[in-house]
Amino acid sequence: MGPDADAAASARRADPFAPLTSDMLDVGDGHELYVESVGRADGIPAIYLHGGPGSGCQPDHRRLFDPDRFCAVLFDQRGCGRSRPKGSRAHNTTAHLIADMEKIREKFGIDRWMVVGGSWGATVALAYAEAHPERVSGIALRATFLGTRAEVETAFTSRLAQFYPALYEDFLSVLPPEERAQPVDAYWRRILDADPAVHGPAARAWHDTERALSEHKPAKTRLDLASLNVWRTLPATPFMEAHYFVNDSFMSDNQLLRNADRLEGIPGIIVQGRYDLLCPPETSQALTKVWPGSELRVVEGAGHSLYDTGVRDAVMKSIADLASKIGR
Repeated sequence: MGPDADAAASARRADPFAPLTSDMLDVGDGHELYVESVGRADGIPAIYLHGGPGSGCQPDHRRLFDPDRFCAVLFDQRGCGRSRPKGSRAHNTTAHLIADMEKIREKFGIDRWMVVGGSWGATVALAYAEAHPERVSGIALRATFLGTRAEVETAFTSRLAQFYPALYEDFLSVLPPEERAQPVDAYWRRILDADPAVHGPAARAWHDTERALSEHKPAKTRLDLASLNVWRTLPATPFMEAHYFVNDSFMSDNQLLRNADRLEGIPGIIVQGRYDLLCPPETSQALTKVWPGSELRVVEGAGHSLYDTGVRDAVMKSIADLASKIGR
């Protein structure tokens, strides 16, 4: 898993964003993580944390980092993407993810690195930085999510009903009438049910609703109710999300804001879509108030997605600006 010896290799390669290294890392508990590095071997150390929970890193995520400036490490979290066993929720908590990041850091021989993540990736980034502030040179976030039950419940109930009332009716209609008073809990319970006839429709409905909430201009704003019971490959994220969110992301109440004083001295930039319905600006604003040295950059006309207009460019600029701020 050692990096290329020649620091100028990225400039000579046909694809400067092709991985320098890629390997499976045994982190114990029966889990192996897919880990890759990109850029230049002697570049600014950084680690990228994907969202979800339950998704995985994508090739385009490599392009957030200037390959002539950074040595960026990307990995698929436990049970996600190319990591094995796929979909496993055993020994899979926020504390495990933090410990995995330390194993990755030690594997690469990195002393301190920039931590980058959006949405759920922002949650893990903050949890890691608060646990190991001495290992963090800077933090670049997109769409702050603090991992709380209240954030998820508000997004899928009152906010969904306010902005997409017909979609909210579809969302509720998937549940029996007696379960609609607490729809989020009902969805999590159904998604985690072992019976495919129960978890299948719930997982599809949750995934499609979340997708509509995540895009500023979603292609679909209604559920295709007739297709929810049709067999097809199930999306991975609802299962990992239900596992984490039913357990309050395996953190104590309001943990990330309460422990934000541990971020003192760590520079940070937060990119926030003005019309993000999943992770609204008020959350990022609350974080900046308790994190001295952090900067909030709002992208007008954008929602939650990295690919909403202006968001990706703003994230790339925040990473570059943060590197300059920490003197690299």
